[in-house]
Amino acid sequence: MGPHPAVAAIRLAVRRVLHDILVAHSAAPSAASSPPAPPSPSPAPAAPGPRGSAPRDDAPLVLAACSGGADSMALASALAFEAPRAGLRAGGVTVDHGLQQGSEVRAAEVTDRMRALGLAPVEAIAVSVGRGGGPEAAARDARYAALDAAVERHGAAAVLLGHTRDDQAETVLLGLARGSGTRSLSGMAWVSGAGGRYRRPFLQLDRHTVREACLAQSLPVWDDPHNVDPSYTRSRVRHEALPILEKALGKGVVEALARTAQLSRDDADALDAWAARAEADVMTTAPAAAGGAQAVHLDTVGLHGLPTAVRRRVLRRAAIAAGAPAGSLFARHIEEVDRLITGWRGQRAINLPGRVEVRREGGRLVIRQG
Repeated sequence: MGPHPAVAAIRLAVRRVLHDILVAHSAAPSAASSPPAPPSPSPAPAAPGPRGSAPRDDAPLVLAACSGGADSMALASALAFEAPRAGLRAGGVTVDHGLQQGSEVRAAEVTDRMRALGLAPVEAIAVSVGRGGGPEAAARDARYAALDAAVERHGAAAVLLGHTRDDQAETVLLGLARGSGTRSLSGMAWVSGAGGRYRRPFLQLDRHTVREACLAQSLPVWDDPHNVDPSYTRSRVRHEALPILEKALGKGVVEALARTAQLSRDDADALDAWAARAEADVMTTAPAAAGGAQAVHLDTVGLHGLPTAVRRRVLRRAAIAAGAPAGSLFARHIEEVDRLITGWRGQRAINLPGRVEVRREGGRLVIRQG
């Protein structure tokens, strides 16, 4: 008799991603220069090694990022099961954000659970969460910084993250509420991070399936109280906004939002590639240092002939190249800069975050810092 259907589903999802990691690793060093594609549509045959055999000491290491919640515990258990069968080593990392009393005790419990699954190496990393961008963004930044450090410290090939289809739907809805563009609506990528180090095997699985897998395996899970705290935006989306939408529109909202993410990502990738080519055509001088300031010069006639979506992407890329921080550069900033192209009436210069100034000088748009 085979495993429970939910257990089989999570293992299959992880198996596909491990296959992609093996392919990317075997193609190194070229794999480090370009992110790999999303997981394969069908599982690959298991890599060498008899059932239960230990992988070689020099086998690539894959880490599970585990908070102790149902999603990440299901992920850790599937990785512990599948990695040895694929000839890979499997470890785990939990991040202690220090935002709740007794968080260090909780982190120690999670590491014990990962060791019990057979993961090694395993570690808990304590971080200090700042305040920039709000509590959720600050915690996320601290968490990824810790995971990046763990990858470098252990020489890991990849880190698996337990985000589900429900998480993807919430991300799309949050982007929609902010009035964000196509890139934001594309949600979380299957593969992200430097060299494609972060992988999300569960983006096609719902939260119920991974929780059911934990129950079927008698895995202890921890339900983070922050997940039901209405002071957090994502918590309100999860427990209030999405249920209301499903009540009003019927079942299938989560699936539709997740599908929107993939369609938006395909469009955003195509538009970004178009913008990269267009930028080379309209740039009249390469970014250059003048008095310590980066400067980008763009041809206004060439910009005016581009579709709006492509032109604004070129302007954003140029502003970032000149020194504007990407995280502080919003749609309203780019819209103002765009008016220097499409609605030129002799306006004064536009000031952007990072002390970047954009002004029109004859047939050129000059973007410089300082």
